[in-house]
Amino acid sequence: MSGDKRLWQFHGGMPLPGHKRVSTSIPLEATGIPEMLIHPLSQHVGSPAEAIVAPGERVLRGQPVARATGYVGSPVHAGSSGTVVEVGSRPVPHPSGLSADCVVIRTDGEDAPFTGYDALTNYETLNAPALRARVRECGIVGLGGAAFPTSVKLNVGVGLKSLILNAAECEPYISCDDMLLRHRAADVVAGAQVMLHALEIRHCCIAIEEDKPEALEALTARVAEIGDTRIEVVTMPAIYPAGGERQLIQVLTGHEVPADGIPADIGYLCQNVGTAAAVASAVLRGEPLISRVVTVTGSGVRQPRNLDVRLGTPIAKVIDACGGYTESARHLIMGGAMMGFPLNHDDMPLIKATNCLFVASAEDVRPRPPEQPCIRCGECARACPASLLPQQLQWSTRAEDFDEVEALNLYDCIECGCCDLVCPSHIPLTQYFRYAKTEIWNRRQERARSDHARNRFEARKTRIDLEEAERKRRLEAKTRALGKASQDEDTRKAMIDEVMKRVRERKTPDSAEDTRE
Repeated sequence: MSGDKRLWQFHGGMPLPGHKRVSTSIPLEATGIPEMLIHPLSQHVGSPAEAIVAPGERVLRGQPVARATGYVGSPVHAGSSGTVVEVGSRPVPHPSGLSADCVVIRTDGEDAPFTGYDALTNYETLNAPALRARVRECGIVGLGGAAFPTSVKLNVGVGLKSLILNAAECEPYISCDDMLLRHRAADVVAGAQVMLHALEIRHCCIAIEEDKPEALEALTARVAEIGDTRIEVVTMPAIYPAGGERQLIQVLTGHEVPADGIPADIGYLCQNVGTAAAVASAVLRGEPLISRVVTVTGSGVRQPRNLDVRLGTPIAKVIDACGGYTESARHLIMGGAMMGFPLNHDDMPLIKATNCLFVASAEDVRPRPPEQPCIRCGECARACPASLLPQQLQWSTRAEDFDEVEALNLYDCIECGCCDLVCPSHIPLTQYFRYAKTEIWNRRQERARSDHARNRFEARKTRIDLEEAERKRRLEAKTRALGKASQDEDTRKAMIDEVMKRVRERKTPDSAEDTRE
């Protein structure tokens, strides 16, 4: 274990006020079970899950209510026991503001458990596919906000150098990982051990920022207690956005992830510490992902704090558990102040990707000053942690030259907002980049649909041509057969005529003799 490991720097970034102590003064507690739980079928990257329950059916806590579809997918489990009352479209927390299919459960207060998953305390005797299968069936996804299915991420093959557990909550206001480590460091370390076995590697680095002394103490004490030399804890400066996957790898290793690659390409795999704790629960206790730690903070909530909340709980109930709204509450944001997105109302459910509910006042979220022309100062490029050229990206986006936008590595943008903060012209650069990504995606989908339609047309034309050729072939064969039959009939008639002629010739002399007599 080392706290003085050599660290590197990534390009750009900036120190930001943390605003974290406001939500870490109260110990972590679990919320009660609400009357209704709303489980969206899409709470992860990949294909939406498919409901396997129907209205009127009773379910148990942790019972699967939707199965994964496709390789990149994840099942959904009931947050508590109760009765399914609806399977249909509901508003869900998503930047699009659209609705999605959900399984709605009226809880019965019994919280009766589902016992379909045995504890795999002998996990060290199991192979990697068996552990990945358990992680998948328990619905574990990345809890740092990306919600990528963990079983898929663990299936990276051979050649990894290290597993990196990310406890670097660089974004202001978010403190859920801090509180998780203070109270459940043992689960995080156990999850690291399980994943090391599944990945068949012998090194794990848990990266934590230096402004989390209580969490650091709990974590280092647990690692020292178990004496696992494969695991080291590394402290790092609190520079935003050091918690980004690519930035974190560069800080810890000095290596850069290729623009068109993933961390595994250079031998590293990143997981969130919350994900590690969820993996430990799934493997060692047979508990699917039905709750998570959430930061509820901002001047718009009466008692900012961190809570362990059942997935599917309406956000309004989570706010009530923190004393409700203050008079200054104006904005409800899922995620942090930098990378979160606004919610229109609080009837939506808390989902796997909900790491923070930021209730902001008008003072916290001020209107952006009017956009002015770019003065080409280059501050945005100096601040960009992905070493992009935001100014040129914005120009190309405005010109709708999306081929050039892609050539400028738009998809390396992590939408951290650093360029927005430093821009003296108040240009909403991140909004431009989000628009460009959406537009490029839409155009790709449109091209895919066009290609699919063209392929279908060409396949249909080919099929019709083949059918026409086959029809002509059959017609020609039939014509030839009829012609041959006609020739055969003429030949037959000619043969008959020849026979009859011979018969007549034989009869003619006899007739003459009879006449003479």
